[in-house]
Amino acid sequence: MGTPDFAVPSLKALLESGYEVVGVFTQPDRPKGRGKKLMPSPVKQVALEHQIPVFQPEKIRRDGVDDLQQLHPDLCVTAAFGQILSQEILDIPVLGTVNVHASLLPKHRGSAPIAWAILQGDPEIGVTTMMTSRGIDDGDMLLHCSMPRPLDATCGELTEILSREGAKLLIETLRKMEDGTLKRIPQDHANMTYDPMLKKEMGTIDWNASADEIVCRILAMNPWPACSVQYGEERIKLLRAEAVSDTGIPGNILYAEPDTGLVIGCGKGAVCITQMQAPGGKPMHSRDYLRGHAMRVGTSLQETAENA
Repeated sequence: MGTPDFAVPSLKALLESGYEVVGVFTQPDRPKGRGKKLMPSPVKQVALEHQIPVFQPEKIRRDGVDDLQQLHPDLCVTAAFGQILSQEILDIPVLGTVNVHASLLPKHRGSAPIAWAILQGDPEIGVTTMMTSRGIDDGDMLLHCSMPRPLDATCGELTEILSREGAKLLIETLRKMEDGTLKRIPQDHANMTYDPMLKKEMGTIDWNASADEIVCRILAMNPWPACSVQYGEERIKLLRAEAVSDTGIPGNILYAEPDTGLVIGCGKGAVCITQMQAPGGKPMHSRDYLRGHAMRVGTSLQETAENA
């Protein structure tokens, strides 16, 4: 059971390790792109390539019970599926349901753990396998792996890294389950954190925050919803940044030249935009953007979620 790119390595690892995948449950096809054409999820695409039956219930706890029962699964595996499983669903697989979650539980429960780890400046990131229960990411932990967070990595880049680590951890978990050495570790609920879903308005920057906080936000919101600013008639995406030692009015452009790049004042310090994207354009360093687009020093980019 999985939907986005994060889940693909886990599915491929199951297949490559010789496990019989009797079915794949994924979210229904959704409209994407300017043409709003219905597109299958990345997990569905891999399943079809391997001739695996695909099920796409709008609500699995309502529409997927019979299909899952007819498959008679020994075990279910979930990875960023995007739906909550009812107890009726959880009772179907003989061995239960193992979830691959991209955080070091009990921290960062919820649907966007990687983005929130960056947003909160965590020095360490990781993946945990756990037994799924009716609560949200609160089941017993099985195995985990951790690593220092690359401080210049975007959410998209960390998602790719952790998806591969999660796939390896999943196979290790199943091997230990098979040989009887797998231990279940109850989560310390007193130390848990739960993070909400990302929303589009989270791409609005409060320039009164510190430079380090703003850099984390820009990285965490890349690729979605992407931080952006309004300059003239254009909405420009800010995709990468680094903190610099300059100071100035929060939200004001301090430098905007090809040799300096775009530097914007913050509540503490300033940020230099190292990657930006104009509407219809390609991502580029601010130095390159400024070679063909003038931006006026002193212009305020401060705004609120309401007018973003």
